[in-house]
Amino acid sequence: MRLSQLTLTDFRSYAQAELELQPGPNVLLGFNGVGKTNIAEAIGYLSTLSSHRVSQDGPLVRHGQKQAFIRAEAHRGSRQARLEVEINPGRSNRARINRGNPVRATDVLGILRTVLFAPEDLDLIKGSPTVRRRLLDDLAVQLRPALGRVRLDYEKVLKQRNALLKSLRHESFTATHESTLAVWDHQLAEAGSHLLKARLEMLTALRPHAATAYEQLSGSIRTARLRYLSSLEVEAGPGQSIPARNIETQNLEAQNSENESESSSEPEPVHAAVNASVDASALESASRQELAELMLQGLASARREEGQRAITLVGPHRDDIAFTLDEVPVKGFASHGETWSFALALRLAAYRVMLDDDPSEGAQPVLILDDVFAELDARRRRRLAELAAEAEQLIVTAAVDDDVPASLMRHALRVESVDQISQVTPHERD
Repeated sequence: MRLSQLTLTDFRSYAQAELELQPGPNVLLGFNGVGKTNIAEAIGYLSTLSSHRVSQDGPLVRHGQKQAFIRAEAHRGSRQARLEVEINPGRSNRARINRGNPVRATDVLGILRTVLFAPEDLDLIKGSPTVRRRLLDDLAVQLRPALGRVRLDYEKVLKQRNALLKSLRHESFTATHESTLAVWDHQLAEAGSHLLKARLEMLTALRPHAATAYEQLSGSIRTARLRYLSSLEVEAGPGQSIPARNIETQNLEAQNSENESESSSEPEPVHAAVNASVDASALESASRQELAELMLQGLASARREEGQRAITLVGPHRDDIAFTLDEVPVKGFASHGETWSFALALRLAAYRVMLDDDPSEGAQPVLILDDVFAELDARRRRRLAELAAEAEQLIVTAAVDDDVPASLMRHALRVESVDQISQVTPHERD
């Protein structure tokens, strides 16, 4: 999978820009602030309909303009598709495929697959649970585009349910209120169980690849591990129910209490320290229908507290992922190099999961490395270059030429400004 041409109109700092891209490595060189990352961001947006830098579309549109366009020629083996996404902040985005009539933007999901790693990905380790949840959600949507609609449905139901809880906060709870809330419970459980099942499947697929990629990048004998922390309660045995979110060590209790959910200023639930390997396993082996029932049970159990706090406390929006090296949390305990290697290993694992999902010729996702090499030592740079070189198309951005291994410099572009992008000649590379 690759792009041969990319055109930006009123996207970020670009009034108009056109780039020709080649199979294999494509390196964008230039000082910080000239627009290299904007190009990487645009390519990623074409495949996920989201930015790795901002949560809203407004900043993607050039100042003073009302909309932005990303257009590209995408190739998958012998097939070719002309993609266009129209970004309309505050309104529905639209798309065109092969210059056809406008369609929903979500209709382009799945046509182009990308994996993007950027310095912001350190937030996978250091940031809020929102970032970690998004890792699984974005991967799931790229592999199963229909989940994009499920994700939107869940967010809509969650917003409406929270609004109802807020409206009832200072009222006497009646049978009518209970009946209305029960309707939203079932809708939330229906969409939430689909989303949760997809996340658990993605986590299962990521685990072995993340462990391998971390070992390859770092040379460490410690194993990278991923564990899902759920707000649901899973039966651990007859007469015993243990919250599946109660996973990991005491260190994670402090870690998660610092985080906040994206839908409110309420703190994330604390993940207490108990041995819950049995219920974690049960959660991952549960069917979608069983997960829906568990959500309904959890919502019923949390009804009183939700009424007091006026917010939904059970569901995928309250979940987290624990990252450890062996049993030691990466956050707060790993070195800078280990943290970078772990975050990068997660993205390389996502790349491998996509290959496993569709190993056919020409189906490799586009791999994007945005300003990554500057943060790595020589050994990790070399190992990353070796791992990335196998991609059908690789996009690399860098501020310093020498940061990029020479093996990746076959096709390089110099980004002088938003108005000047030129080919780097062999003489310049030498």
